[in-house]
Amino acid sequence: MKKTLILGLNFALLVFVLASCGKKSESSSTTGWKYNDQKWGGFEKTDYEGQVTGPNLMLIEGGTFVMGKVQQDVTYEWNNIERRVTVGSFYIDETEVRNIDYQEYLFWVQKVYGETYPEVWRHALPDTLVWREELAYNEPMVENYFRTPDYYDYPMVGVSWNQSNDFCKWRTDRVNEMILIKRGIIDPTPDQKDDNNFNTEAYLVGQYQPAAKKLLKDQATGGERQVRLEDGILLPTYRLPTEAEWEYAALGLLGNQATTKDELITDRRIYPWNGNTVRYQKRNKNQGKMLANFKRGGGDFGGMAGALNDKAFFPADVLSGWPNDYGLFNMAGNVNEWTMDLYRPLTASDLEDTESQDLNSYRGNVFMTKTIDKETGLPVQKDSLGHLKYELMDTTTTALRDNYKRPQEFNYLDGDKESNIEYRYGVSTLISDKARVIKGGSWADRAFWLSPGARRFLEEDKASRTIGFRCAMVRKGPVKGNGEKDGNFFKGRRQKQNRRYD
Repeated sequence: MKKTLILGLNFALLVFVLASCGKKSESSSTTGWKYNDQKWGGFEKTDYEGQVTGPNLMLIEGGTFVMGKVQQDVTYEWNNIERRVTVGSFYIDETEVRNIDYQEYLFWVQKVYGETYPEVWRHALPDTLVWREELAYNEPMVENYFRTPDYYDYPMVGVSWNQSNDFCKWRTDRVNEMILIKRGIIDPTPDQKDDNNFNTEAYLVGQYQPAAKKLLKDQATGGERQVRLEDGILLPTYRLPTEAEWEYAALGLLGNQATTKDELITDRRIYPWNGNTVRYQKRNKNQGKMLANFKRGGGDFGGMAGALNDKAFFPADVLSGWPNDYGLFNMAGNVNEWTMDLYRPLTASDLEDTESQDLNSYRGNVFMTKTIDKETGLPVQKDSLGHLKYELMDTTTTALRDNYKRPQEFNYLDGDKESNIEYRYGVSTLISDKARVIKGGSWADRAFWLSPGARRFLEEDKASRTIGFRCAMVRKGPVKGNGEKDGNFFKGRRQKQNRRYD
């Protein structure tokens, strides 16, 4: 009996193994050729798990909304006329970038470039002198705000738009490097120096060779290879959010859709929360508290001792204040934030023939391309800092295109031609091609500037004690995530099934 049972188990195991060996691999529904099979050419189809969420990022489901002012234009600038746009899904930081985050960045820059290229580290340093004023004693902030542990979790200020972009690029490489390390694909390399440092783009084109731990199988050759873009393992670049993305995320209109499936496009918000007040309204222990860190009036930055309202005279902890319906902190108050956009007072709604500009609206495109070696057709050797080289697209090439004609589109439909006005910096206007949009209001601003629709600008190479930033990232593929596909699917309506070929 015992022997019969053993034989039966062995036979069942043999059947399972044979069935597994005979399992057909996935084939192309177009050609019938098998995927991921060297005998059939080795074309690879990745078993893709979907875009992972990077550190501190929150997924913002895209949609349509009315962009622009929602209150009286008390400045009479008329620079944010309402228009309806759609923003694709994207990721944005839960909080503003902190002092400790930027200190980590400076540590890495000094360690990698400090000996050979100390100017790179000096260029990355924040301007702590932004705290100085002619008739105020702010020297303690000059000395302590960025450097001491007391302010680790406070928003980073004193960095320009250019410096913020450099931080975003650095963060992209460090996050992707850690992804490969955690997956066991490469080993940590703490002694990186000069051009021999992990750069995502250089790695993907084979110009950086890390200490490999476990290479991927090459289905075409049967050998091994390093990670490619097509594997979907590495994340897209961190960057500043566009003005449209920032405003959409700040409004948090998702909360108004929570109890209905109707499009409540007419339900707008003055602030990142519902209501027309900046105080907490419910009758509990929080009633009357300020929902954001801002300046109530002349000489009132935080209220009276014993009854402080926002409990901050300068910037506050990045997790303070009321989070909006996306779970984002300080989209109103604390510090203004840089966006990607070039500033122009006229918006797309003021101009004609702008239907194509109402999806992912953005001004400031500079179309670049990798510098290619004419003989090999491959990118030229990376620069001394380990970055791939780029160049402005050739105007003779762009002239042949239908979707854009110039490699730099700063002034496209900016209103100067239509209104016979030219943006002449220092002559007829203070707006230049370096003016970048800032949003959100700060600890030193009145409540008017807390509205997500309010907009101002500052030159991209300048810094302020009231301006910080947070990073964003594109959402690839399905807009909702969680394994959902784009589009609506109706059960039972598919008439023809994909066929597999032996």
